[in-house]
Amino acid sequence: MEYRQYGDTYYMRLDKDDEIISSIVEVCKSEHIKSAIYSGIGGCKEAQIQTFIPGIKEFETRTITGMLELVSLMGNVISDDEGELFLHTHAMFSYKDGDKHQVAAGHIKSITVLYTAEIELRPVVEGSIKRQYDPETGTGFWSFSN
Repeated sequence: MEYRQYGDTYYMRLDKDDEIISSIVEVCKSEHIKSAIYSGIGGCKEAQIQTFIPGIKEFETRTITGMLELVSLMGNVISDDEGELFLHTHAMFSYKDGDKHQVAAGHIKSITVLYTAEIELRPVVEGSIKRQYDPETGTGFWSFSN
């Protein structure tokens, strides 16, 4: 992975076998980013896609592999009061299954790069968005209180 900052935005290039989610966390930690949004595209080889099941408050995970065209990646980074980072990521992939073109999308646990991925990371400027735990869902949501 390689990245550069231009203005308030970070541009990341990920290479073969890099994992996208952990790479975003690495840049956030290195640059002391506590809240941000990100987007990206790329050519990937494996993705763990999750669907949240409200009745049991857990994610169901499906792994897809092969030549996965990362059509759209979007997400956000927030932190809790202790500074721990939490990423919320969604993505859509296109791929071939025999003669058919398929699409898979959802909440993302991990994505491994096949050729390259290009990520734009935009930190929140002049403020931060915190994580507020929601006991009903067992997950966290944005909190704007400082």
